[in-house]
Amino acid sequence: MRFRVEPRDVPPEVTARRLGVTAERFAAMLPSLIARGFPRPDPDTGNVDLSAVDRWCDARHPHLFGGGAAVQARDAGAVAHERIAGLRRGGAP
Repeated sequence: MRFRVEPRDVPPEVTARRLGVTAERFAAMLPSLIARGFPRPDPDTGNVDLSAVDRWCDARHPHLFGGGAAVQARDAGAVAHERIAGLRRGGAP
């Protein structure tokens, strides 16, 4: 029995195709892409993680994919104090 394996790390030529450019253009653009946070090729294989490429692409459009600034949890104590203060002022929590 054979199983089809979709590699996660792929050579630069496949990464270029994922971005819709030629391998030559990708090689020329790579320093600029890396400066913009593009995932670096693996130092041993030279391959690039396609999942990381997809996340990088999504992060360019935070209004569509929810990327960008990470939402951080607020301190529960601070939230409780704010709500109690609001109730004491007669406002909604």
